[in-house]
Amino acid sequence: MCGTDHNPNSASPNKTPSANGNGTRRSSVSPDTVLNLEQGDPTVFEPYWKKMGDNCTMVISGGQWMSYVSDFTNICFFLEPEFEDAVRRLHRTVGNAVVDGRHIVVGTGSTQLYQAALYALTSPGGAEPISVVSAAPYYSSYPDETDYLRSGLYRWAGDAYAFDKKGYGDYIEVVNTPNNPDGTNRKAVVKNRPDDQVQGKLIHDLAYYWPQYTPITAPVDEDIMYFTFSKSTGHAGSRIGWAIVKDKEVAKKMAKFVELSSLGVSKDSQHRAAKIMGVICDGYQNCKAKNPELFYEHCQNLMTERWERLREVVERIDIFSLPKYPKEYCLFSGEFNEPHPAFAWLKCKEDTDLEKFIRGRIKVQGRTGRKFGTDQNYLRISMLSKDDAFDHFLERLSTIKAISNGY
Repeated sequence: MCGTDHNPNSASPNKTPSANGNGTRRSSVSPDTVLNLEQGDPTVFEPYWKKMGDNCTMVISGGQWMSYVSDFTNICFFLEPEFEDAVRRLHRTVGNAVVDGRHIVVGTGSTQLYQAALYALTSPGGAEPISVVSAAPYYSSYPDETDYLRSGLYRWAGDAYAFDKKGYGDYIEVVNTPNNPDGTNRKAVVKNRPDDQVQGKLIHDLAYYWPQYTPITAPVDEDIMYFTFSKSTGHAGSRIGWAIVKDKEVAKKMAKFVELSSLGVSKDSQHRAAKIMGVICDGYQNCKAKNPELFYEHCQNLMTERWERLREVVERIDIFSLPKYPKEYCLFSGEFNEPHPAFAWLKCKEDTDLEKFIRGRIKVQGRTGRKFGTDQNYLRISMLSKDDAFDHFLERLSTIKAISNGY
């Protein structure tokens, strides 16, 4: 065995039944239960880490990491050196981002880092708030996160495709790639329009730019890029994210925002994240050949299987459609791979309120396309749920035969 003392792919007595009849365990989900597939809670990866046993276990004594301060000489004084080293090592291993000569800012998840980036790019402010845009369908939390504090520095201005930069002046465009909700690869929209009179700045949200979701086509090298531990490894409960920043002054402002809003980030979480990242990297360092026991290979296989099963059901009932993604060469795997996003962007072929229909017909809660700046006949469904919930989703979806008058 290579890279681990445990085989995450070994047979388990808790195997969940699938929509096509595979598996052995009796389901614990009642037919009357509403399946909540609205949130992107990455519990799909939980069995892998459970089977890793003590490989990721760490013991924290009562006297460890008690200070607010990690290193006062660092731009981000609460950034633990072990965490910084682990972040840089993980990105070098995967090859998805340039880290050499860049500044690392740690945050309590990517949500705080998004706010920190907005603050850094707009302070000390001007006569009017700076517009913040993203191309629709955009991540549904961007509007609320942008306007939550009612800041005088910035304001949400909606769809980047519809944004008139001549009318609104300077702006920030958030580029989410691969995009949540539809899984497509994105580039800046507004910035590519010729207009020398208006200054635009970019924030790159790369939460899903990991091999289990999409081919790694190049190491990204942008001014501000942020990632999250929750989507890279599945450990959402640790509440850890990090930004890779080119400009020193921008990194300082981002760190200042985190300092003022939460006086740093949990050292316990930073060390846990560093330990888990180290286990992932050690596996690849010790294994020179492709191995399904390693984390990203295991998760690629898992996401591929889920998407194949979903597409089979959708094609069979012929009421909905899913995006089609081209295969691209992945530098990490050395193969041509198709993306298998964290969310399914389901479209109803009829003009109906798909969120209401799916919840009413099969008791599945997704998130309506309206929250992503698009139409009600779109629905985002999480592909990251536990096996039981995903299997029941497919079983219930397969029972839909037709839509009549929106129901």
